[in-house]
Amino acid sequence: MFQDLKETIKAYQARDPAARSALEVLLLYPGLKAVRSHRRAHWCYTHGLPFLARMISQWSRRRTGIEIHPGATIGKRLVIDHGMGLVIGETAEIGDDCLIYHGVTLGGTGKETGKRHPTIGNNVLIGTGAKVLGPITVGSNSRIASNSVVLKDIPENSTAVGIPARVVRLAGEKIDYVREVDHVRDVPDPITSDLAALREEIARLKKRESELETDRPDSWII
Repeated sequence: MFQDLKETIKAYQARDPAARSALEVLLLYPGLKAVRSHRRAHWCYTHGLPFLARMISQWSRRRTGIEIHPGATIGKRLVIDHGMGLVIGETAEIGDDCLIYHGVTLGGTGKETGKRHPTIGNNVLIGTGAKVLGPITVGSNSRIASNSVVLKDIPENSTAVGIPARVVRLAGEKIDYVREVDHVRDVPDPITSDLAALREEIARLKKRESELETDRPDSWII
């Protein structure tokens, strides 16, 4: 346990330039406190003490602003930067050496039972405000951009961005993709379409009226 704590503190120092000392990380960083509390809560959860497990997790939530369900599985050297508003669901799984920023949700969609939350591989970065939802997998060494909404599996060694998230880089190479329909930009405005059709009809009627005026008998010269 001490070795795991030591490695985690070093991971914080390596990834956070604001971490000035190991003592500062140990005593003041909410992400480290939340994960340490989760280790105790998870032990209770897996040893038939669900009420005690939830009590520990809720106490940690009030103290740190980070909510981790006792059932979640977390690997080694997880770094939670800032952490406020972070939510990790019951069946979520996180690998080793991951970096997660504040406002992230590893949650469910409400459609599944059993395994409802995502599985995150090793060395994954999840940016601020990203939502990873459902029993999907984010492959190792991947990056999820800030505020992305991930609803499908993300392969290893990739970068995903957008709502819904799409892979824009794979194994260091930029990839092309077919742009999805933008329901604001790509779908025509029905009012604009109707006005255009009305203008065409008015122009046609004016032309027809002009033709009829020319063909009237009283316009003939006798």
